[in-house]
Amino acid sequence: MITTVSTVVIVAILAVVLIGWMVRIFREYERGVMFTLGRYTGTKGPGLVLMVPLVQQLVRVDLRIIVTEVPPQDVISRDNVSVKVSAVVYFRVVDAERAIIQVNNYIEATSQLSQTTLRSVLGKHELDEMLAERDKLNADIQDALDKQTEGWGIKVSNVEIKRIDLEESMVRAIARQAEAERSRRAKVISALGEEQAAQKLLEAARILQPVPQAMQLRYLTALFDISSERSSTIVFPFPIELLQAWRTPMGSTRSESP
Repeated sequence: MITTVSTVVIVAILAVVLIGWMVRIFREYERGVMFTLGRYTGTKGPGLVLMVPLVQQLVRVDLRIIVTEVPPQDVISRDNVSVKVSAVVYFRVVDAERAIIQVNNYIEATSQLSQTTLRSVLGKHELDEMLAERDKLNADIQDALDKQTEGWGIKVSNVEIKRIDLEESMVRAIARQAEAERSRRAKVISALGEEQAAQKLLEAARILQPVPQAMQLRYLTALFDISSERSSTIVFPFPIELLQAWRTPMGSTRSESP
């Protein structure tokens, strides 16, 4: 009786172990690349997959987006400026068969390829383009990576440049350049303002010139504005034209004595 019970227990244990070898469960984002006696025989999943122990083998592949960080790379720009650039690459497996068969370790291979592609693409651009046109550079790196990883069943969905580190001397040079550019813009704006003000003054003078009394009223208004400033004493000449402009109307109304 004891021998029978022991045999049943052993058989049950062997059955559980055999089922564990035969049954594989793949989630929705997973696929299994099956090999039968070393030959590729199909991609399985998701769900329950049965396999023959010791004859068939399944390699599990994750289809979700994988994020890999590209460590800082020494890049020499087209204008011979040395910078350190780091980036992040987002990619996923679109063909599990090629990702397992065509490359030994697709994650490591994509990471190494990202580093070399980053240096190659950025080396074709000047420093100003690296700093001002990151979106364009991201797209260029993504296209270059995507073309090279297509044969591995990999789709590069996005590339983002994280940081561009410059030497201290180059940072100071860029700061001086930016300051000079701001000074140039300020001078241009000031010159444009003076030009517009001069044009308006010329238009006002042309309007006031035909009427001497209007010119004198404008002069008196200017004197009133100056007199409101009590912090200083101002000496100004009194023009003869002002007396003539005001004396003429009075002389025209005065009657001659007999």
